[in-house]
Amino acid sequence: MAEFTAKDVQKLRQLSGVGMLDAKRALEENAGDMDKAVTWLREQGLSSTAKRADREASEGAVAIGTAEGAISIVQLRSETDFVAKSIEFVTFVSELADLVAAKGVEAVAERADDLDTMKITLKENISLGSVVRIEAPGDGAVDSYLHLQAGRGVNAVVVAVAGGTKEMAHDIAAHIAFARPLYINREDVPEDEVAAERATIEKIALNEGKPEASLPKVVEGRLNGWYKERVLVDQPFVKDEKQTIQKLLGDARVTEFAQVVVGD
Repeated sequence: MAEFTAKDVQKLRQLSGVGMLDAKRALEENAGDMDKAVTWLREQGLSSTAKRADREASEGAVAIGTAEGAISIVQLRSETDFVAKSIEFVTFVSELADLVAAKGVEAVAERADDLDTMKITLKENISLGSVVRIEAPGDGAVDSYLHLQAGRGVNAVVVAVAGGTKEMAHDIAAHIAFARPLYINREDVPEDEVAAERATIEKIALNEGKPEASLPKVVEGRLNGWYKERVLVDQPFVKDEKQTIQKLLGDARVTEFAQVVVGD
């Protein structure tokens, strides 16, 4: 007969949301081991976390982790901002980010059990979102920007710049946080997207009654505006709109960037 107390039963009920009889049985089946009892309840479909698994997790937090020559972003999703702003939640996502920066994206698996426990203790559908790690180019730097809201990260960016400085990478990361480009260069935009937009612009110009002779110039002008919304190097720098990101870079170049925003 496994040895456990009434307090153990109560603790398991609080952790899992099950009734007294199910909690008692789980402890009996697992020789009083609390962690194994929690897992057993989940396997039996008795834990209330199973019922929460299909609830939408549209809130959460993002964190930046740093290590020698690398920076990471980790996103943790939750159902409510109340949970996302809790110290336990914010601390955990920060620990995950540091782990990924130091050891790689696969390292999040080391904390899988802790994530499962958090689902139980916070009584929400909590899940891992984006996990990114970017290393500094051999001849450049990597840096980041994190926008905080109510004590938790909500908008995280990491940028690697070849032939550039850490300060430059930080400035571009801050720019990306607010400008939200999708691509680094025009060449990165898929050709079918460009063709579809060009065709749409032509139809709009024709419907506006633009003369056919001026159509190519009108289309190219509007297409350039479309590129500025999507392509990083074409965008006016948010700190000085008189210069583009390309001009800011000079001979340097952005080799990689990632942006993770809560709710996207």
